[in-house]
Amino acid sequence: MILSASLLSASLLSLNDVEASVAQNAVETVSSEIETEAGAQNEVVPEEEASKATRFQKAFLKRQVDEAMSVGRAIRSISSHYPQDVVSVVDIALDTYPEKYREIIFAAISAQPSSTEEIVKLAIEKEVSSCPNIVKLAITAEPTYVDFVVHAAAMATPEELDEIVRVAVLTQPDSADSIVQTLSQEHPNKIVEIMTSALNAVPFVGEYVVDALLAVFPNKAEKVVETAVRESSQQREHVMRILNTANNSGVSKVKLKEYALSAGLSESDFASAVK
Repeated sequence: MILSASLLSASLLSLNDVEASVAQNAVETVSSEIETEAGAQNEVVPEEEASKATRFQKAFLKRQVDEAMSVGRAIRSISSHYPQDVVSVVDIALDTYPEKYREIIFAAISAQPSSTEEIVKLAIEKEVSSCPNIVKLAITAEPTYVDFVVHAAAMATPEELDEIVRVAVLTQPDSADSIVQTLSQEHPNKIVEIMTSALNAVPFVGEYVVDALLAVFPNKAEKVVETAVRESSQQREHVMRILNTANNSGVSKVKLKEYALSAGLSESDFASAVK
């Protein structure tokens, strides 16, 4: 939905007196300019009406920034009242102020987390920055929507999957298991690559990653555990916890012992891990 002058005017009521006065003047001025531009037209076709509304949005944002109201603050104000319009506002803001993409993305996602996936897709499509940078920014803005961020990023740039995993896990290590699970379900043929990227970035999450993957890929248990043990082989305690998790999930002890010994664990270490 495109914001109208009346909707934007209404949204300004929540601002403080100084901001409301400045922004209201902007609304009235921009509305007047666009109405004058429309001139003597008796009929306005839908396409022209949409174009007029888009010009209004752009002019409205520019006037608020010109009056020392930051673009991020403007976006938060509008989206808090009309969440359904946040993506269209971000679209215009990124075109108008591409150098302020960090402020725009952060403000929009913080104000309307439910639009995170669409905002990330839009930012990647517009190439305002690299995909990994956008992923990091979006997760920082709203960590609880990390799955939506990595999904959107991986769909937009599948060739950067490894880097997306690495950046996402480093930015939000507490969600490493969810990140790996989400991306592995979408790219089941790249489980090994996804796990490897995650464990190389944050080694201590091995047991959680294994637990998450075994829950959705029980038929790939051996590949999952073997990869996790191999990538964690330099950390004895990590390997033992992975083996314990796999054992509790019903993976064959014969296979687990094979992985344990290949990772350099002793017989006693293995016995302790799977007891």
